[in-house]
Amino acid sequence: MKLSDFEKNRTNPFLEKALQEIQPTRKFRAATRTDESAMLQAFDPVTGDVLGHTMFVRQVEVDETQFTKLYLSQFESFWELNRSAIRIFGYIMHKMRPKSDKVEFLPDECLEHTKYKSVRQVYDGLASLLECKIIARGYNEYTYFINPLVFFNGDRVSFVRTYVKKKKSKPSDPQQLSVFDAIPPFSIE
Repeated sequence: MKLSDFEKNRTNPFLEKALQEIQPTRKFRAATRTDESAMLQAFDPVTGDVLGHTMFVRQVEVDETQFTKLYLSQFESFWELNRSAIRIFGYIMHKMRPKSDKVEFLPDECLEHTKYKSVRQVYDGLASLLECKIIARGYNEYTYFINPLVFFNGDRVSFVRTYVKKKKSKPSDPQQLSVFDAIPPFSIE
């Protein structure tokens, strides 16, 4: 298949399905071992004795190494990839930015990254990734959307929430009334 066999997209075509499938899980962690500056202490005003303290800040250690998460539920997407697609996928992971569903794809840079001699190998790999729905074409030749159900750099739940908020904040049709506008206000007397 050729790149031109795949349609261009103004928005990420994978997001609607991601909204349905990405479900948040709540986990709670207690804050421990914070230093003295992160505590509020309660004192007895008469004796000056410390009655107790409350901690507000939690220190978290993070791994600063660049990473991308691959999701096992969609791992079968990779089974049909050819060798060039695997290398191109490596380049795309290298180009990913945290919390973004878009990648800027630069063919010359990809050639250098993959050590390929011909841009044809790059485009063959891209076509394979498109066919397996791991990526989708963007609005121009340098933009590709990633499938966040397959891989993502960051927290997909917060990404999906942000997408929903942006979607809800779009201006509505001024010719259409909201249900709440049609209901007259009432008062309790």
